[in-house]
Amino acid sequence: MADTTARTLRLLELLQSSQLRTVAELADRFDVDDRTVRRDVARLGALGVPVETLRGRYGGYRLATGQRVLPIMFSSAEVVAVFLGLSREQAASSEPEIAAQTALAKIKRALPTADAKRIDTVLEAIAPSPESGGVSVDPGVMLSLADAVDRRAVLDLRYLDSAGIASRRTIHPYGVIAHSDKWYLLALDTDQQEERTFRVDRIRSVRSTSDTFAAPQKSDPKQRLVDRFVEADYRWQIVLHIRSSEDQIRSHLPASVARLERSQYARQRPQDSASAWHRAEIHAQSLDWLPAVIAALGCEVVIERPEELRSEVSAAARRLFASAEFRFDVNPRSE
Repeated sequence: MADTTARTLRLLELLQSSQLRTVAELADRFDVDDRTVRRDVARLGALGVPVETLRGRYGGYRLATGQRVLPIMFSSAEVVAVFLGLSREQAASSEPEIAAQTALAKIKRALPTADAKRIDTVLEAIAPSPESGGVSVDPGVMLSLADAVDRRAVLDLRYLDSAGIASRRTIHPYGVIAHSDKWYLLALDTDQQEERTFRVDRIRSVRSTSDTFAAPQKSDPKQRLVDRFVEADYRWQIVLHIRSSEDQIRSHLPASVARLERSQYARQRPQDSASAWHRAEIHAQSLDWLPAVIAALGCEVVIERPEELRSEVSAAARRLFASAEFRFDVNPRSE
């Protein structure tokens, strides 16, 4: 690293990121001799940065603590992490804090133009959601994905699925979406020639290639992600007819769980104008959670299919009835 100023700033960054840096390590990183490293350390001291020298076999340099606030330098990935954390917290809060808003503004103003544009790319490529933030992701992976979405760059992906099976994929990334406390990547798997959904926290590495792809002529990625959840090939395909308002139904069966439309069942039964029948189609791996949802809806619900769901609901109803009938005697009589 020939430029003295650039090398000195990089030296400060390295000292900030570790408890101790040896002379040999720094000389090797910068491809300079030991004397040049010592001159750079002295240059930091002249600028008011308190650098301590530890002598001996395991000696080196470290920043002194508790003396003054040091200038902080973020890598692009670190800036992404800060932005994602603060932005998600602000989006989820009903009363965003002024301190967080100020911090976001300061970070953005302090960025070089190139890095600021990269951050804008990330924030535009990632679909915002107040639900996001439950599962942490590697900010470096997130930055690479967002850049690839923006540039339509083909990616080489190493992925670990829910069963712990590792695989390597070549993909066309369409969008990075936050949904229900998790981040998802919507992409075309080129080997399978099929659109797939990947959990971002399960991506182990990502490498951008020199190839690009044409943008798909489809709806927005967030809506396609919701559609994929609804249409997932699970064990059970459930159809319910529910007499209630759409808002009430959606409070228990969100768009990612059920496909909702006006029901033809209304033609078979009289109804008042205050409520309408809706047909809910649900794909699920199990049925045991549905009796509680049906009870929570608090309205008329007719099960069209499957028959096994009727058995689940009947069993749940018997348990509830037994609980209601049982009376606990806190003062049993002694014989």
